[in-house]
Amino acid sequence: MIKKKIRKNETRKRHTKLRVRLKGTADRPRLAVYKSNKHIYAQVIDDIQGVTLVSAGTVEKELREKMNHGGDIEASREIGKLIAQRAKEKGIKAVVFDRGGNLYHGRVAQIAESARENGMEF
Repeated sequence: MIKKKIRKNETRKRHTKLRVRLKGTADRPRLAVYKSNKHIYAQVIDDIQGVTLVSAGTVEKELREKMNHGGDIEASREIGKLIAQRAKEKGIKAVVFDRGGNLYHGRVAQIAESARENGMEF
């Protein structure tokens, strides 16, 4: 129990340090990733206006029907593809990637690679 709390606090510290350098603007919004054990979420955020422009997560009904588990790499690929498609519809091509304090590995890396394959630049 204590190890889990320490790990969460360390992730939160890393995310706070990252957010000092990363700012999403109207020209280049921030692609923020959050992962839990069961699900993964992505948002495209304009930090200057404080608005979420596009979001996707494995809790959405259309994605839950497609996949068995929302916390695996295949689900991350789907979220990356979906967030890129929704961003294209809004006219967003370039973003700043915010890994949320997590390592750029596994599910977080799969979201980034899938979004890049589907036309996002970062």
